[in-house]
Amino acid sequence: MSERRNNKRNPNKTNGPSKPVSKRPAKKRFSKSAENSADKPKTKDKAFDAKKIVTKMPKPANPDVIRLNKYIANSGVCSRREADSFIAMGLVTVNGKIINEMGYKVKLEDEVKYDGARINPEKKAYVLLNKPKGFATTTSEGKGRTVMDLVANATTSRIKPIGRLGRSTTGLLLFTNDIDISSKFTNSNKGIPRLFHIELNKNLRFEDFKQIQEGFRVDGKMVTVEEISYTDNNNKKEIGLRIKNTGNTILHTIFDHFNYEMERIDCVTIGHLTKKDLPRGHWKHLSALELNTLQMM
Repeated sequence: MSERRNNKRNPNKTNGPSKPVSKRPAKKRFSKSAENSADKPKTKDKAFDAKKIVTKMPKPANPDVIRLNKYIANSGVCSRREADSFIAMGLVTVNGKIINEMGYKVKLEDEVKYDGARINPEKKAYVLLNKPKGFATTTSEGKGRTVMDLVANATTSRIKPIGRLGRSTTGLLLFTNDIDISSKFTNSNKGIPRLFHIELNKNLRFEDFKQIQEGFRVDGKMVTVEEISYTDNNNKKEIGLRIKNTGNTILHTIFDHFNYEMERIDCVTIGHLTKKDLPRGHWKHLSALELNTLQMM
């Protein structure tokens, strides 16, 4: 009797073989309040963490602004470290002003010169478009459909059209961000000729043809062309006119002076560049041969 009582009092003592007891870790028991505090952070801490994260978020970079040394390095002149040295030496100007400040930031449209020569940080691109009717030759927004819409996917470089074609004018238009190439068109001494096919509202009289060919004065200014010809001897309304001016304003000046209206204007060639294999509304990148020839003109 006493032994049985002792067994009850001492659970570790057994009267015979027993099954092995699996040793499982005891479950931790938490009070309801403890569980809530462990699983859910306090409102104060959460608010503080969120505020801390917000204050540490970097401001988005402005894609239109770039450090001057990076601008110079991207143009292929030198490395960033060398660019810092050139800036310190006063060899770099921004919009005509010498900049010595390290970390100075410029816009992509700023005029940056190194040692007197203008530089460009973007990859040079040359795009030739066969312009259709109804598109304005401008880079400005809010002008309706523009030629920039037609070449939007041509390149990531900031290309601009060289010269202008009227909204109703069709034909070749060259785009580039190469300042040297652009200057070839605006150089008054040389320039690059463009050939236009023009259809007038009436036959061009031979007397007027000769005056245009020889040159004439409008408001005291001499107006000259490179070449003029009839495209069809049986139809004197269609004219081929070669000029070196970048715009088509001179075309209006010429034919307004002689009381003709231009019903159709089409730019057929730019220098040696033609519309061959380039349908209306399509563009292409200049080939290496086309670019080399253009650079030598």
